[in-house]
Amino acid sequence: MNTTLVIITFAIIAFWAVLYALYGKREEKEEGLTVDFFIAMWRTKRLLGFIDRLAGRNRKFWRVYADVGIVLGFMGMAYVFYALFKTAVATLKSGGHNGGVQLVIPGVTIPLWYGLVGLAVVMIVHELSHGVTARADGLPLKSVGLVLLAVIPGAFVEPDEERLSKASLRTRLRVYGAGSMANVATALITLLIINLAITPLLQPSGVLVSGVLENGPSHGILQKGDVIIGMNGVQIKTIDQFIGFMNKTKPGEVVTLTVLRHGKELKLKVKLGTHPDKPGEGFLGIYPAQNMKSKIGFDWLIMPLFFSLYWIYVLNIGIGLMNLFPLVPLDGGRMLDDVIKRYLPEGVANPVRYLTIGFGLLLLAVNLIPALANL
Repeated sequence: MNTTLVIITFAIIAFWAVLYALYGKREEKEEGLTVDFFIAMWRTKRLLGFIDRLAGRNRKFWRVYADVGIVLGFMGMAYVFYALFKTAVATLKSGGHNGGVQLVIPGVTIPLWYGLVGLAVVMIVHELSHGVTARADGLPLKSVGLVLLAVIPGAFVEPDEERLSKASLRTRLRVYGAGSMANVATALITLLIINLAITPLLQPSGVLVSGVLENGPSHGILQKGDVIIGMNGVQIKTIDQFIGFMNKTKPGEVVTLTVLRHGKELKLKVKLGTHPDKPGEGFLGIYPAQNMKSKIGFDWLIMPLFFSLYWIYVLNIGIGLMNLFPLVPLDGGRMLDDVIKRYLPEGVANPVRYLTIGFGLLLLAVNLIPALANL
């Protein structure tokens, strides 16, 4: 088993053992922290008044907003199901090496601080949207809070489940679909800000080495975070220039790279390998990405702002859509489950529900193979 995965697993188990020893075996309360096996929940009623005021300002708007969320929910559900099915097929064809989904673990699979900022925005807008929509339709809320499921952080708005179960199908679908509606809307707004306000301030400044292929030609020479600014004396600013240069190389050719590493310029020589998809071309064995810098200076401000907005966009669109996957307890699963129970006879509804759950779990399992293998 991968050493990193073993260390992470033991660290997670140790964390939960300590947390359970300190806070476990307590009765579930309307407020405060409760801890069970690999589940920690912190509840409060302090934000309920704010949600009430927000929902009460224009109930008609929130109901129309939530109706759009229902449509988006079912469209997103179909898209995510198709996308995961397609990547599962690609994963199986490649023997588990390609395709799959990306795990969201700040500091491991995504940048730590930008990832935490993005996840915080995802949780806040998602759960706030659930709560406001529920109150706009007259459903009471019991509490709001934070949850940690193993290593997955989250937030929640806790409606009165008895009242929610007795509400109309349309009301329930509004509540379920509102969370992902908020995430998609936030992603689109963030993308608009990036394109209109941030991108015009940026210019390409080389090719970022976002990863080095293990045992590849650059392994032990280039490092993650290096920025390639020249190749054989030719200035490289854009990813297109990098690809154009590599297209003209041959396997076995020695290339001199000009690299920025921690602000220092280095000259490094790499003997190219053979491109796995283009046997006649050279292969550097890195994961290239476009590096950017500010046109107006103030990189200490502009670049963190850009990356924060970028990860807010990526995580909101990714998690928002993934939450529509038709598998309970995800919102998409609850939407589909309620529709199946409403419109299909019980003798047909239950087999369809179980088949959906089984196939959904299978798709997720197959898609997680590459992610777990790369930890």
